[in-house]
Amino acid sequence: MKIYVCVKHVPDTAADITITGQTQIDEEITFIVNPYDEHAIEEAVRMKGRVDDSEIIAVTLGKKTAEDTLRSALAMGADRGILILSDTTVDTLIIARAIKTAIEQDGKVDIIFTGKEAIDSEGSQLMYRLGVLFNMPVASNVVSFSVEQEKVLVECEMAAGERQVIEMQIPCIIGAGKGLNVPKYPKLPDIIKANRKKIKTIELADLNFERPASRIETIRLNPAVEKRNPKELTGTPGEVADKIIRILREEANLLP
Repeated sequence: MKIYVCVKHVPDTAADITITGQTQIDEEITFIVNPYDEHAIEEAVRMKGRVDDSEIIAVTLGKKTAEDTLRSALAMGADRGILILSDTTVDTLIIARAIKTAIEQDGKVDIIFTGKEAIDSEGSQLMYRLGVLFNMPVASNVVSFSVEQEKVLVECEMAAGERQVIEMQIPCIIGAGKGLNVPKYPKLPDIIKANRKKIKTIELADLNFERPASRIETIRLNPAVEKRNPKELTGTPGEVADKIIRILREEANLLP
């Protein structure tokens, strides 16, 4: 069984991000595997352990530095990687078509794992675009996953803690949620072995697919501005409680 995992090279959430120009950030910061994609990798590794003759292929699109993210995926258990190389930022319409073409060139696909979203753009689009392009069923924010013969059974976390149970035929696409598993992070021997695993590099311009007529363009990036004005509440516990109630009623309009 061929298991593909789509991963993204994203800025570390702890990094101090600086906007340069209108639409770029200073990339002299730490980048990591998108955290939701770590759950996707972990579930792919677990599936490989249950299904004989399985292979995990990690796929990403990005600059040369995105190879670091692929190496991390290989250290976590992927067998090999595919890097679609692009020095320019492209939108999810292009990304989905490029990944679809690269996967088709690589071989038959059985299951595609992705994270439910990327922490930088939070678009949550890739899995659905791939679903349309491959004509495959898609489940997002998956927190429980099992496979039996040619079917998978998943639970998807919905709003207010509700869960939706979905049965899908293989091939299909799984968007991993945070509650799906606890990723096992690689040890030193895993990292050393990952450096010997194969990564195939493909230039985006060399992939033959129809470019979409429409596109998504980033016009401007603006830093998030903290608008809250914190206030220190002093007094006895009773007085502080009275002040909180007054604020909730008169300023926040949350109490009658």
